[in-house]
Amino acid sequence: MSFDIVLTVNGTRRTIPIPDPRVTLLDLLRESLHLTGAKKGCDRGQCGACTVLVDGRRINSCLALAVSLDGAEILTIEGLAEGDRLHPVQEAFIAHDGFQCGFCTPGQIMSAVGLIREAQAGDDPERVREAMSGNLCRCGAYAGITEAVLEAQKALSQNAPTTRQGEAA
Repeated sequence: MSFDIVLTVNGTRRTIPIPDPRVTLLDLLRESLHLTGAKKGCDRGQCGACTVLVDGRRINSCLALAVSLDGAEILTIEGLAEGDRLHPVQEAFIAHDGFQCGFCTPGQIMSAVGLIREAQAGDDPERVREAMSGNLCRCGAYAGITEAVLEAQKALSQNAPTTRQGEAA
């Protein structure tokens, strides 16, 4: 039995056939859409290497069934940069050596982007470490990751418009 679902992946609306209702979002991204940034680390939702944003929220894509996300908007690491211009979180990870081997980096970056969008980062390193605790780094680059999240949070808050369209100043 095959299903078709509609997803907006990195800004592109797509109708995607699902050959088996047990296919996870992670497997769909990697095997059907060839978006291999999200990694299959533990395949149990414990390491965070598969983190992507679904409708703006961080999820472990290895735990989400693709059929349950029909109509959702998915953002992966491949859709984060704008052309050749890196996202501020990506720039901060480079500036602060927030990675070593790089296996966990896409999940770490997507989790950081979600954390900042959720307004959970603040300026407290301990709060950032706690909010990022679902993303494991075997190399131990946590100090650089925390510094990168704090710098990106600051940069993004400085660049944020003071009023939104339709709101009074």
